[in-house]
Amino acid sequence: MTARPMLKPAPYDALCKGFDWDLPASLNMAHQVCDGWAATDPGRVAIIEVTPERVRPVTYGDLWYRSRQVEVALIERGVMKGDRVGVLLSQSPLCAAAHIAAWRLGAISVPLFKLFKTEALRTRIEDAGLGVVVTDLEGVVQLTGLGVATVTRSDLGASSGTRAMVETGPDDAAVLIYTSGTTGAPKGALHGHRVLTGHLPGVEMSHDFLGQDGDVIWTPADWAWIGGLFDVLMPGLALGVPVVAARMPKFSVEECARICREGTVRNVFFPPTALRMLKAADARIDGLRSVASGGEPLGAEMLAWGRDAFGVTINEFYGQTECNMIVSSCGASFDAVPGSMGRAVPGHQVAVIGPDGVPCDGEGDIAVRRGSASMMLEYWRKPEETAEKYRGDWLVTGDRGVMEGDTITFLGREDDVITSAGYRIGPAEIEDCLLTHPAVATCGVVGKPDALRTEIVKAYVVLKDGVNASVTDLQDWVKVRLASYSYPREIEFLDELPMTVTGKVIRKELKARASREGQA
Repeated sequence: MTARPMLKPAPYDALCKGFDWDLPASLNMAHQVCDGWAATDPGRVAIIEVTPERVRPVTYGDLWYRSRQVEVALIERGVMKGDRVGVLLSQSPLCAAAHIAAWRLGAISVPLFKLFKTEALRTRIEDAGLGVVVTDLEGVVQLTGLGVATVTRSDLGASSGTRAMVETGPDDAAVLIYTSGTTGAPKGALHGHRVLTGHLPGVEMSHDFLGQDGDVIWTPADWAWIGGLFDVLMPGLALGVPVVAARMPKFSVEECARICREGTVRNVFFPPTALRMLKAADARIDGLRSVASGGEPLGAEMLAWGRDAFGVTINEFYGQTECNMIVSSCGASFDAVPGSMGRAVPGHQVAVIGPDGVPCDGEGDIAVRRGSASMMLEYWRKPEETAEKYRGDWLVTGDRGVMEGDTITFLGREDDVITSAGYRIGPAEIEDCLLTHPAVATCGVVGKPDALRTEIVKAYVVLKDGVNASVTDLQDWVKVRLASYSYPREIEFLDELPMTVTGKVIRKELKARASREGQA
């Protein structure tokens, strides 16, 4: 059955009353986002590809055919149910088709970011056990020496030779999305085929009931992240809302306006950094019906500017890779409270809990109760870390907040993950990379407050005796090994770092130091 909107325009209490997840025993996201529509309305526009040269509509029939081509190539490379398939592509019809093909085979798709360098790719490829990656010619070069087979556009032939869709259920593994943590290597959040259904109510709310006549949705966020993949691309396809695919490696106000204009965009998810850049340029974008944003509170000033610049109220939402789209504002249903994230999305029980795992008044840990359809199955092959994520029946987000009535206000992160320009960056991975430099004895990486990017990555480094390295040397060392957005924009050399008695860097003290610097 083709997906339809799960919510109808109504006041908040009416949205929640009697809501229940529609999770049939047989569920496969390939059918939800492609095959169902291709069977009933193949000429319907699924994706609008916007490039500097052209605007090209891609129908569900086209997307089905392309995904079948990818499926044949994956079968030829031996992909079976449960195998992991990497997707190293920017916003494009092929990117969508690659995920769909993997899901149809019962395989697990693994989104990979095009800005990842060799070590960042290697870490995820080895942890996921990837044997094949769907990519482009640029990606083939990036993957050289990493021991994976590739599928590119040139490998796609006829769509014959495919198999019937593998039977899957809501809790069968479908997608493995890596999330940055504060300790150790990045963790893979494994999600089942129910994850898309779990996102739909929150996506609908954040866009004032997405699925209205004429809706067209886009985000500058990359489809390698859960925010691009499951807050925009897959919900849009499931709901029959055309999704704009436009490559924009670096956000540009002018390019953003062009994409919205030429793609006839009416609904957009802007990360907070993009909003700040638009505001700084005093940009105006006409024709929008809804604007959503997530990642941090925007505040009254930004909301007021948004109403003037876009003609709509920006709807804030909240979630994380492990359990996404669990809180949202919805201007068409209730008035926004500046500084708050909104209210729990129907189907998700969200609370602020204490150390005993019981909902509490005042400040506490933001948590969501088991039963949320967008909740991960587990951290990939990490049972102990999976167990640590829960407190009784509650998945603990690691963020602190306050609940007043139905409204939830975000106070701050309990962990040390750095939020920079919309990216969540784990300091441990950057520290590990810096420690491979021959001049580095030890280091600590934290986020430093920044007006434009929320935070920048700052590294405090102790050099080995008698060995020198410049700031540029160390920045370049990280740039070519991890991702270009995660290199330390500031590096400070110290004689020693604050350490625990067991020899661990006390990031809390470094973070306080960076915070003071940011206020100076």
